[in-house]
Amino acid sequence: MRKVKNCSTCGTPFDCGDNTEGSKCWCNDFPPIFVPSEVVDCLCPVCFKNSCSLKIEEYVETITPETALHNKAKDLPKTSHLVEGIDYYLEDGNYVFKTWFHLKRGYCCQNGCRHCPY
Repeated sequence: MRKVKNCSTCGTPFDCGDNTEGSKCWCNDFPPIFVPSEVVDCLCPVCFKNSCSLKIEEYVETITPETALHNKAKDLPKTSHLVEGIDYYLEDGNYVFKTWFHLKRGYCCQNGCRHCPY
């Protein structure tokens, strides 16, 4: 059931939770990378995306071509929703997939991608 909460970081009110029609909360579009004890309470979409991006960037910095094949991202539940700024960014109208996207896929596609960790 959706309810209005205030972000524990910035105080902005936002809708939180699943709705009565069975739709999942917006936060389910993001990778499940947080341990519940790391977050005091729910974050608004902007703060959540920023926190998620920072955590992913910290993780990506630890990856080398030697460790990329055995990374944790490939074992996360698969989603069909890509998040701009986390999975990709737009450049001149083109999608540029970030390292996180490639790590989630779990292998190199051999297309010479700009941010390929493999």
